[in-house]
Amino acid sequence: MTAPRVVLGVSGGIAAYKACELLRRLTESGHQVTVVPTAAALHFVGEATWAALSGRPAATETWESVHEVPHVRIGQNADLVVVAPATADLMAKAAHGLADDLLTNTLLTARCPVVFAPAMHTEMWEHPATQENVATLRRRGAIVLDPAEGRLTGKDTGKGRLPEPSEIFEACRRVLARGDLAQDLAGRHVVVSAGGTREPLDPVRFLGNRSSGKQGYALAATAAARGARVTLLSANAELPDPAGVEVVRVSTALQLRDAALKAVVDADVVVMAAAVADFRPAEYVTGKIKKVDGVDPAPVALVRNPDILAEISAHRARPGQLVVGFAAETDDVLANGRAKLARKGCDLLVVNEVGDSKAFGLDTNAAVVLAADGAEVHIPDGPKENLADAVWDQVAARLR
Repeated sequence: MTAPRVVLGVSGGIAAYKACELLRRLTESGHQVTVVPTAAALHFVGEATWAALSGRPAATETWESVHEVPHVRIGQNADLVVVAPATADLMAKAAHGLADDLLTNTLLTARCPVVFAPAMHTEMWEHPATQENVATLRRRGAIVLDPAEGRLTGKDTGKGRLPEPSEIFEACRRVLARGDLAQDLAGRHVVVSAGGTREPLDPVRFLGNRSSGKQGYALAATAAARGARVTLLSANAELPDPAGVEVVRVSTALQLRDAALKAVVDADVVVMAAAVADFRPAEYVTGKIKKVDGVDPAPVALVRNPDILAEISAHRARPGQLVVGFAAETDDVLANGRAKLARKGCDLLVVNEVGDSKAFGLDTNAAVVLAADGAEVHIPDGPKENLADAVWDQVAARLR
C-alpha cells in the first residue's frame, strides 16, 4: 500500500518551530511528507532541518527542477496539504488565489483536502479581513482550524496560538481516513457538549457521574476534521483540546444550560453528549460537612435540574436546526431509548448501554441511533471515533 503523500506547508510565523513536531509525527506514522516552507519560514527554521526530519529535500523554490514543474506537480500528487502555521498573510493569499511562491502555487493546484492551522496575534485573527478570508476558505471546502488560546509572542496571551502538533496530527489523520468525504460538514457550525456535570454539596464534595468526555470529544474532533466550525461545551473533562475547536468549560448543569443556550443561537447542529445530572442539592453548604461520631448525617434534599436537551429541542434557535441527544441506559435499552426520543423531542437519539466495563471511561463504544422519522441504525462496538463518524453520517444526510 502506497504511503499517503502529505505536503506540509510552513509559513513565516514564530510557531514554525512547532511544525517540526508535526513533521516528526507524520513521518513516524508512515506518511511521505514534502515540506514546502515559505521564504519567511526559513528565517525561523532552516532548510536543513526540514530535510533531515522528513528524509526528503525541502521544496523551497519555484525555479528549482523546472523540468518537473514543481509548482504544479507537488499539489497535484498530494493526498493532503496541511499548512502549519498558517499566517494571516498566507491565508489572505490563498483566499484571493494569489500564487507568488511555491506554497501558494501548491495550494492552487491541490485537488485533495487542505487543512490550515492558523497562528497569529489575537488582533490579527479577529480582524474582519482575516475572518472574511477564513470564511471564504471554509466556504470553498478548506478545513481551517480555529487557533488555540494561550501564550503568544512575548508577554501577549489570547486566541491565536497554534494548536498542539499532536492535535493537528490527529485532525490530519482523520481527514486522510475519510478521503473525499472529509468536508461534508464544511460551512456548518456544530455545538457539542461533553463530559459530566458536577453539582456541589459543599466546598469539597459534589454529586457527579462517571462520564470521561471521550465520546463528546471524539464527536467534536471528527466534526472539525469534516470541515465544521465546532464549539465544544466541556463539563469537567480532563482531555486535551481537539485542534481547531472552540472549548467552553463549564462545571454544573446550570452553567452548561447557560453556555448551551448562548452557543446554539447560530448552530446548524446541536449534539448533547454530556452526562447531565438530573438533580442537584437543594442547599449548598458553605463549610465542609463534618462527620460526627455516633450521629447519622442529615438527608440530602435534591431538586431537579433543567432538561437542557428538551428545552433546546422545543425551542429551536433557527429553522432547520438539528438536535441530537444521548441516552445512557442500563436495562431495556431500546425501549427506554424510544420513550426518551419521544419525550425529548430531538431529531436523533444515540442510545448506548452503560455499566461496568461499558462505555464510561473506555476508548470504545457501541450504540443505536434512533431517529424521529423511525430510522434505526446499529453501530457495533469499536473506537469512539468510529461511532462519532457514524453519528455525523446520519446528521450530514439529514442536512443535505
